[in-house]
Amino acid sequence: MANEQAARVPRKAYEKELLRLQTELVKLQEWVRSEGARLVVVFEGRDAAGKGGTIKRVAEHLNPRVARIAALPKPTERERTQWYFQRYVEHLPAAGEIVLFDRSWYNRAGVEHVMGFCSKEEHQLFLRQCPIFERMLTEDGILLRKYWFSVSDTEQQERFRRRLEDPLRRWKLSPMDLESISRWEAYSRAKDEMMVHTDITEAPWYVVESDDKRRARLNMIAHLLDSVPYHEVPPLVLELPDRPPSTGYQRPPRDLQTYVPDHAARL
Repeated sequence: MANEQAARVPRKAYEKELLRLQTELVKLQEWVRSEGARLVVVFEGRDAAGKGGTIKRVAEHLNPRVARIAALPKPTERERTQWYFQRYVEHLPAAGEIVLFDRSWYNRAGVEHVMGFCSKEEHQLFLRQCPIFERMLTEDGILLRKYWFSVSDTEQQERFRRRLEDPLRRWKLSPMDLESISRWEAYSRAKDEMMVHTDITEAPWYVVESDDKRRARLNMIAHLLDSVPYHEVPPLVLELPDRPPSTGYQRPPRDLQTYVPDHAARL
């Protein structure tokens, strides 16, 4: 593929363009808030495909009261008895909000299906209901964007290896992640079947080539911005007031409070 042949994006160019795109994301956020829009962005893909890092860059400079990340844990016993989509509906945005789904209802089409955590009947029911569910969301006015992060088997293996060797990132690996190596083709077939059923006109899938993480982040954010008809909202005019004169307040003696030790002084 063309992206696999392209040279990796240089760090300096990446950081400059990322900052520009993040500035536009803040403008998008203010438009969502002022217009009362509702934006849902779904991030899916293989383990170690770069979803988490991209989500961090999207949310880095946004107001967490407006834009929040939904990364749901495995369902509780009670949730397993609910309609499958029910636990996700709870996290959908209200007016003026953005929700970034770090994995989503598509767990049933991927992990649950491949690992045998759902029945064949449950999987087929999901594939029938998901397009209906997403059409209901878009018909109600929700802006729904779905991104699939595609990573090659060799790059995934290398990222797993680096995580195993890095004590700061080892927590990202689980036995289930490593199991995905031996089930590569099963996940590929599951993804292909999912795309056939859920790549609908109202909510199409957008594939992000992610062997180069920098390129993937820039491409995904730029596409998101291009896909939403936002405009810059004039900011509130704010002025820093003058500090009023003292009225005699005196700070309590330092020895009456417990301070954090100055660890930095020992460096």
